[in-house]
Amino acid sequence: MRKPHDRSLLFKFRRQLGPDMTAVAPQALRRIGILDMASPDEDRLRLWNIFKRSLRELGHVEGEDIAFEFRWVEGRPEHAANAAASLVRANVHVMVTAGTPAAAAAIQATANIPIVMATGVGLGTQLTGSIHKAPNNVTGISDLPPGVSARRIHLLHEALGAARLAILADRINPSSPLAVRQTHEVAQSLDIQVRDYWLEGPNELSATLLAMKNDRIGGFVIAPGAMFFAIRRELALLARELRLASMSVRREYAEAGCLLAFGSPLRDNFRRAAIYVSRVLNGTKPVDLPVDEPTEFEFIVNMATAKAIGLSMPQSLLAEAEIIEK
Repeated sequence: MRKPHDRSLLFKFRRQLGPDMTAVAPQALRRIGILDMASPDEDRLRLWNIFKRSLRELGHVEGEDIAFEFRWVEGRPEHAANAAASLVRANVHVMVTAGTPAAAAAIQATANIPIVMATGVGLGTQLTGSIHKAPNNVTGISDLPPGVSARRIHLLHEALGAARLAILADRINPSSPLAVRQTHEVAQSLDIQVRDYWLEGPNELSATLLAMKNDRIGGFVIAPGAMFFAIRRELALLARELRLASMSVRREYAEAGCLLAFGSPLRDNFRRAAIYVSRVLNGTKPVDLPVDEPTEFEFIVNMATAKAIGLSMPQSLLAEAEIIEK
């Protein structure tokens, strides 16, 4: 007995026929290169799944018209250049970066492949090291709009009162000087002093936070940086053990145990990055896509950490925060 025809397969075959009814090759997959300064942990993979799902909603399906090439730097900025170069050798059609050093490495690696920043801070001089505008092949979402650094140090100051404050910055990240400068500007307006603590890699974290403790620092702001995101659990645990109040830039830091977080939801960045990538794949030039900035922010307090470090949070501050207990 003959088996019935599989109509779905037959339809799929007919779609691949040209006008002369001869079979044509399926469209080649366009490769999207992902250069991420962080590690492929559960939180980060969830964000890239949001990116993939958003692309599907825009008509781009993995395995059908697109494919992904991932490069994870795992918090080691010195590896970003090689990772970017390997994506160029892979002939990706567009490169998506997460973290300012990743964007800087991508810019150095190619002037032709479109680059979309999912996260990153500052174009122009911040990434290119020159007074000229950013390269024409770069666009995306910038994470440090005016006022956000000021808000972080202001919230930390409100939580701690007269305590000595500091900012923890990644010396290798091109965005760090901007965040540090903005933090000092608002600290000066509040008539408080903020001390800088710079480190060049995860291996310096323990010694740096211990130096803060010895210098009688009460709390510190974590400058934006994918290296810090990659080590956020170790950072939060050590700060808690040393009874240092930490102000971070993302919800994920507070969920890892940092005291405070103020910033835009990362999931929004990855959704919007997918829109940019879709437009590039459909023929829009990056130079015609203005660099975007976040418009929504969230403020989170980890009350378990507040209790652990012996801090009584002002009720006025708690009234405007989302509270988590973990």
